[in-house]
Amino acid sequence: MQSQDVAPRPAPGSGSAADPVVDVEQAEAALVEHYPRLVRIAYLVLPPGLGRGRRVLTAHALTQRALPRGRTATPVIPAQSAGREGDPGYAFVRLQVVRTALEAGLPLRRRAWPRRSQLPPLLPQVWGLRLFPRSGGADELALDQRLSALSGPARAACVLRGLEKLPDGDVRELLAAAGVTDVDAALDEAAGTEDGYALLGSPEFDPCSLQARPTDLMRRRQHMKAALAAAAAVAVCGALLGLPGDGWGPDGAAAPPYAQNPAAQAALNPALLLKVPAAAWESSARTDFSVWPARGDLTGDSALLRRALAVWARPGERVQVSATPGTPSGGPSGPPQLLYAGTVDNARVVLLYDGLRVVRYAEPRDGTEGAALDFARVDGADRAGAGAVVLGRSDGNIRYLTAPWVTKAAERDLLKPGAGAMDLTLTDGTTAPMAGPAQTGACTSWNVLQLTDATGTRLLTDLGELVPARLTTGRPGSVKDASGPGALRAWAPYACSLGAMRSSGVRSVNTWVYASQPLPDTSGTADWVCTRAETWQGGGERVLAQFHTPGSTYGAVAAKAENVPACGAKDPQVLAGVLWKSGTGSWYLLAAGSRGTSSISATGGVTGSAQGDLLAVKTRQGAQAELKGTLEDGRAVSGLR
Repeated sequence: MQSQDVAPRPAPGSGSAADPVVDVEQAEAALVEHYPRLVRIAYLVLPPGLGRGRRVLTAHALTQRALPRGRTATPVIPAQSAGREGDPGYAFVRLQVVRTALEAGLPLRRRAWPRRSQLPPLLPQVWGLRLFPRSGGADELALDQRLSALSGPARAACVLRGLEKLPDGDVRELLAAAGVTDVDAALDEAAGTEDGYALLGSPEFDPCSLQARPTDLMRRRQHMKAALAAAAAVAVCGALLGLPGDGWGPDGAAAPPYAQNPAAQAALNPALLLKVPAAAWESSARTDFSVWPARGDLTGDSALLRRALAVWARPGERVQVSATPGTPSGGPSGPPQLLYAGTVDNARVVLLYDGLRVVRYAEPRDGTEGAALDFARVDGADRAGAGAVVLGRSDGNIRYLTAPWVTKAAERDLLKPGAGAMDLTLTDGTTAPMAGPAQTGACTSWNVLQLTDATGTRLLTDLGELVPARLTTGRPGSVKDASGPGALRAWAPYACSLGAMRSSGVRSVNTWVYASQPLPDTSGTADWVCTRAETWQGGGERVLAQFHTPGSTYGAVAAKAENVPACGAKDPQVLAGVLWKSGTGSWYLLAAGSRGTSSISATGGVTGSAQGDLLAVKTRQGAQAELKGTLEDGRAVSGLR
């Protein structure tokens, strides 16, 4: 939070003569009646860097100190009319809670006394226990991370909008009264969090419904004398004493620690990393990342593993962090599984897995400056989805770490199905470098990874993320790996369209010919192909309808859509159209529906209809039309756009 975001608090009693007067009894009644709500507001507005335990105690302390010293005037939000919102006592206490919670996030300044809210609370205090709210699900974790990235005023705006249901005009007045100098900037920064408002009332953010855990009992007994000598510090911090000596040593690019608890300490201890035996996958009923053994030449480098875990838990400002859509980037909840630790080209790389995510930490061989942290969601991975992970990219080349069940790896150009595959050397599961897909300029090649194991051969393509996407062919519901000659020929004209699916958390991409249409000038038959990308998060699917004429090298994208069931297992129906110029110079609207389409009609700039799943209407260049189709069961479908 920037210090200039919150102005000094107004002087007591500075309200206008028209403002209602609130006495101590009225404010106390409002505070007691709405105490859980006020504490939740304080907890959400307080800076996340305090840690969950200290935020709980600070939220209670700020709320309990919100009473006025005597009779005072307070402005009432215009929208307040009845119930809680019509109570001037509640309005005053809420304003005090928001103001002091914002002040608590201000940095301490030299040559200036700190405000009381900036210091750890003297009361309440809990000895021998750690208190923190109950953990929520993935949605609550994602919202907490989004709130953590906001400034204090922006967090306050989110809380007032989402939890208090105040309109923006009332939010402006309250933030201004709380001392926020740039209210417009706070509201703009808070925009885009509306989808999480319903979660603000969840147990994840309830500092009145708490879980209790003991502190480190053995260390507390060993350091009792030191604890007595530093009782004041222990009471203020409410945290464990540090580990003896230098603890775990330097954390490289990690930011300063923000919290300590036994679970967090265990998650950061390299000695507790889970290392699966090399042959575990052979007898396990599971074939996913949970049975990958730990590989690499640095699996015994405790300093490297310690840095990787520390940066994962609290990445510093200079760490480059990336995550696939829908992937939480918070620290591990317990000791994760080590998949790899070794030297890859000019970097030291660590791969970790926590049951939900694969995490890649990379640092230069000569230091930690320029460290990077990448997250990829992989929950629900099967044998095909857990076939390989990107170890590193360098000069347009990629190295993969393959699953222990992979027996052979090769590189293949998807645009040249008849060219064959070039074998890649496998060294302890690590592939030799292979050329990645074209990212800029003309698409003249699209190199993919071909893996072979006891169950068959499959193709994986790099889409700029940690886990490559699986390529398949076939009508939804009966897809198969794109490995045979027919499947390779089917993918060749559409390989370059994979570039439109980069960095979207793609799990697999399927392509299939849903219709074939004779061209009006009798120059041959064109194929209509649907390409659908499924994601790890289960949303954000991308669908492309492509049109391929005889003799053309590439298919043309006729329509595309996101977050639709079309062309998928739940709804395999597809309808799309394209303007096509014949060899004689005439323009046509060509449209095709998938199997089961009984009729197609066009309206708008082009008018026409046809029975069956194909439509061809003569038109002019630049004409626009809206397509509607009817299925054999009577259901109506719209054309992809």
